[in-house]
Amino acid sequence: MVMVASNHGEKDGSNKEIMVDFKGNPVDKSKTGGWLAAGLILGTELSERICVMGISMNLVTYLVGDLHIPSAKSATIVTNFMGTLNLLGLLAGFLADAKLGRYLTVAIFATITAVGVILLTFATSIPSMIPPKCDEYRKQHHLCIEANGKQLAMLYAALYTIALGGGGIKSNVSGFGSDQFDTSDPKEEKAMIFFFNRFYFAISIGSLFAVIVLVYVQDNVGRGWGYGISAATMVIAVAVLLSGTRWYRFRKPQGSPLTIIWGVLLLAWKKRALPYPPHVSLLNEYHNAKVPHTHKFKCLDKAAILEDNVVASEKNLKEPWRVSTVTQVEEVKMVLKLIPIWSTCILFWTVYSQMTTFSIEQATFMNRKIGNFVVPSGSLSAFLFITILIFTSLNERVFIPLARKITHSRIGMTSLQRVGIGLVFSVIAMVAAAVIEIQRREIAVQKHIKISAFWLVPQFFLVGAGEAFVYVGQLEFFIREAPERMKSMSTGLFLSAISMGMFVSSLLVSLVDKVTKDHWLRSNLNKGRLNNFYWLLAVLGVLNFMVFLVFSMRHQYKIQQTIMFDHDHESGEKELKSFSDEKKVVEDMEIIAIAEGKAEP
Repeated sequence: MVMVASNHGEKDGSNKEIMVDFKGNPVDKSKTGGWLAAGLILGTELSERICVMGISMNLVTYLVGDLHIPSAKSATIVTNFMGTLNLLGLLAGFLADAKLGRYLTVAIFATITAVGVILLTFATSIPSMIPPKCDEYRKQHHLCIEANGKQLAMLYAALYTIALGGGGIKSNVSGFGSDQFDTSDPKEEKAMIFFFNRFYFAISIGSLFAVIVLVYVQDNVGRGWGYGISAATMVIAVAVLLSGTRWYRFRKPQGSPLTIIWGVLLLAWKKRALPYPPHVSLLNEYHNAKVPHTHKFKCLDKAAILEDNVVASEKNLKEPWRVSTVTQVEEVKMVLKLIPIWSTCILFWTVYSQMTTFSIEQATFMNRKIGNFVVPSGSLSAFLFITILIFTSLNERVFIPLARKITHSRIGMTSLQRVGIGLVFSVIAMVAAAVIEIQRREIAVQKHIKISAFWLVPQFFLVGAGEAFVYVGQLEFFIREAPERMKSMSTGLFLSAISMGMFVSSLLVSLVDKVTKDHWLRSNLNKGRLNNFYWLLAVLGVLNFMVFLVFSMRHQYKIQQTIMFDHDHESGEKELKSFSDEKKVVEDMEIIAIAEGKAEP
């Protein structure tokens, strides 16, 4: 029986005691883990990225061009698909941490992804699943027959099956790969750091392959062929993953941190009527707390209040559904403190989603020829991934060293400073997109000329540069600021921000389409006002950035709390002693009063 696992934490700084082989025995480092195992695992994420990017970056052209769905509705379908995919990563992360472990989770959800892509292949290949073709005259006069409910049902079933599987892979595969290296071994720890570099490189290469090769096959050979290649890739990846079972190292499930969060919130609500203790030192396990006590979200401290019926039992003090510890309460507080920053990152991913929807749709109305070769509109997103790779390299080799010299600090730029820079890039990107769309539309309408699609490169470039800062900064922020026992939640929080960005995009598109009565966002962009939508996003981006500045300046980094911990803890000891002495005096006075008959026992 395979023993599987999923938790970022390690016992006593080493993973030897909780890492086992596929038979459940302690791992033999000479026969398990290392680059062979990690490489087999890496293939799963590479295949997932090929599938998802190959679908999302070109799906809008299929929906508008083949299924004759309006642009606004098509954009909503794409962003809802991507949003659901990232949101389901939270569910898969919970299952892996609580019960299944990373290996089984990745294997199960990779299989689900393969099934979903096979369904999508059928949905785009069977003639009865596609409405009749529409000529240019009918398109101009909105006479095309839109896909019916039956045709869309199979498409939706395929997309959301892929979303379920992709979310499960995305939230667990990087952690499972890192499990193949022992962090207590300096050599393996160095290899693990290099693994993450290769991991990011692999998913970027997979994305480039998808938007260049698969998009071309979809547009020029057939959708069925393009998605069929993706399906075959995913099936092979599942087979490769399973074939390496005997070489993997497995981490036993340690329980989900979501259980701790739910427990603290539930107890705080149940004990909301109880009075606070005279001093925080009387909270459960205050003196054994692994993180400093804080006064923010004071209402949660009630979860750690000791009631009379549990004080006498040592067993009850350890029962999480009767009383929480100060450590657990403070860990939940730390998660809640991440929410303001999390909320201001959402709009960046709303802007990013335009690169997979309206920017691709813009390209279909522009000149995409290079000589006799016509560049698929979805392939223009290659500039997005190329820019991400360029700026990721520049960050580490140019920008960070330069920032270190200017600020005279070891880190150069904080995680929140990186996020802020990325948000600025996103605002500039929307301004550039609006200006370019104005010029494109005017020339197309007045001169009947299609300008080059490469005029869209600036908006892809600016969003890609922004992602290079936001992606790294946001992920670093959640990893560093999350509680030590809740590191697995950092990936979930990151993915949920991306998910919410996609859903906000869908909401905005629906609202704008309804309020403007189909004047801004039309299937024929030459008759719409897409530039106004970009201006709206730019304005929202400026407002969001201002809110971000307020939250970021008020945020107290975990390291700052740690520095203050010893001082506060020492002060707490003195205050508790003073309180104890005072309490003893009061008790003595009560005994004297009872003896003199002035009070009842």
